[in-house]
Parts: sequence; C-alpha cells; structure tokens
Amino acid sequence: MLRQRLLDVLRVYFKSARPQGPYLFPGDIPGRPITTDAVQRVLRKVVVGCGFTKRVAPHSLRHGFATHLLEAGEDIRTIQRLLGHTSIQTTARYTKVTERHIGRTKSPLDLIGTKKGHQLLG
Repeated sequence: MLRQRLLDVLRVYFKSARPQGPYLFPGDIPGRPITTDAVQRVLRKVVVGCGFTKRVAPHSLRHGFATHLLEAGEDIRTIQRLLGHTSIQTTARYTKVTERHIGRTKSPLDLIGTKKGHQLLG
C-alpha cells in the first residue's frame, strides 16, 4: 500500500537524503541496499529511546500493521492479500486481537431494533 501520506514522507526523505544509485535506502557499500543488520540497529535505538520493554524486531512491524488493520475494521481476507499470504491461517497468526478491541465488539442482540440490525436482517 503506497498511500499519498507515505509517498509525501518518502519524497521529503528523497529530497533531503538524495540517495545515489538504484536504491531508495542505500547501504554503506556503494550500489548495495541497506542491510538487515543496519535496520535492526536503528530499530533497537528507537525501541530503547521510547522506553519499550518488550522485544521488538523489524518483523514485529509487519505484525503490528496487520493488527492495526484488523482493529480498524479491515476484512481479514484483505489483510491476507496485503501481506501476500496464501493461507488464511498464516494471516490469523499475524493478527492479534487486543482486549480493547474485544471490548468494543457489539453483540448481535444489541442491534435488534436498530437501523443497522434491520439492514443486516434485511
């Protein structure tokens, strides 16, 4: 997903960093991309700087992305496609359902007598 907001951020980065060569995020070696070790070091600094106590790896960002999409009401099959999973079970393992999200879930009984309930039963 390359939405306008992210594209704007990347354009600002590009204008200020002026990366040389074929990579948007070049590594220390000319003509090579940034290494996974470099990404992990930067993430570790951010995690420590934020005071997080849980272990965070770059892959954690992918899990968080999937979970936020789910909590924002996105369909699990759409999330599956965005993550490139062939199996819905893999997507289910990626997404975590928080207690806050569970607490916001409405019972179908709560919809009886409402416009939304009428639309569902239609």
